[in-house]
Amino acid sequence: MTRIERVSAEPLEHELDEPFEISLGTREKARNLVVAVETDSGIVGHGEGSPLPPVTGETQAAAVATARSVTSMLEGAPLADYRELVGEVRAAMPGAVSALFAVETALLDAYCRDRGIPLSELFGGAPTPVTTDITVPIVTPDAAAERATRAATAGFDHIKVKTGGAIDDDVARTVAVADAAPDATITVDANQGWTPKATEQFVDEVTAAGVDLALVEQPTPKDDIRGLSRTRDRLSVPVAADEAVFTPADATAVVRDGAADVINVKLGKSGLLGAAAIAAIAEAASLDCMLGCMLEGATGIATSAHLAAGLGAFDYVDLDGHLLFEECPPSMSSGPRIDIDGPGHGVSPPAAVSEATEN
Repeated sequence: MTRIERVSAEPLEHELDEPFEISLGTREKARNLVVAVETDSGIVGHGEGSPLPPVTGETQAAAVATARSVTSMLEGAPLADYRELVGEVRAAMPGAVSALFAVETALLDAYCRDRGIPLSELFGGAPTPVTTDITVPIVTPDAAAERATRAATAGFDHIKVKTGGAIDDDVARTVAVADAAPDATITVDANQGWTPKATEQFVDEVTAAGVDLALVEQPTPKDDIRGLSRTRDRLSVPVAADEAVFTPADATAVVRDGAADVINVKLGKSGLLGAAAIAAIAEAASLDCMLGCMLEGATGIATSAHLAAGLGAFDYVDLDGHLLFEECPPSMSSGPRIDIDGPGHGVSPPAAVSEATEN
């Protein structure tokens, strides 16, 4: 029986090509963490997490420290007990979702590598390619149009526009993107930045401008499920819950209150097993599912793509974190297609950086 011999966690940083602004703040680099799980058979599994303090509540330093705090409970344990181990890790660090994602991925990656199977097979499917959208952050209309033009030229036919600020600015940005990429499906993500009334005003104005919106994502604050439900009732456009859903219990609450048409599942919020459970709840409730990401690199994005391929449950795929980097990871395409392989998630991450100081 294969056992876990050593677990390590280190910081990892990715420079972004340009500052990435959303309604919750601006990032100039991805301050991530990587976790390695080594077995007594010589197998090494890797995982990556991407803390985003306004969303996950963790800094990079905190996430690394939290991941290191659970090494003693994993070392010496049978690798085949990964489901039980993930449950123990989750209980030991409640709320530390980025650290959980990194540790859980490393465990499952090691398990799959030990058995010579791709990660997607754990969730019921072959490692088939996955197609992602691309995100336009909060920028001027001219800059948004330029990004949309580049995206369309690169083959992207789904574009997400970050919003959640002043309605006039958000409308101008969205219209600029739609005009620059007229054949693309357009969605918007307010990252909790609006009220129900502001959301309705935005949708009315972009619709009057001729934009056919496919989705409005998390327009209202995450803790206001009833407000999200009221927003959904007012709109003719589908509404997605994102920051409102971290756990299966959160997904159940959204379903119970009729608060969304779509649930955005992110491994960086819920981990692999939690994300699969949320997708099952959405399917049972006849809701659509989106698979999103934070600012993960190749390891995190490939892991999410394996879940997408394995479950086959996602109507929207938003796995473009790596496309925002100054240098696209060498194992990944710079276009909309994400090719995945095994064993495990099939990625060997770059070397971790020395201990980073959180800004």
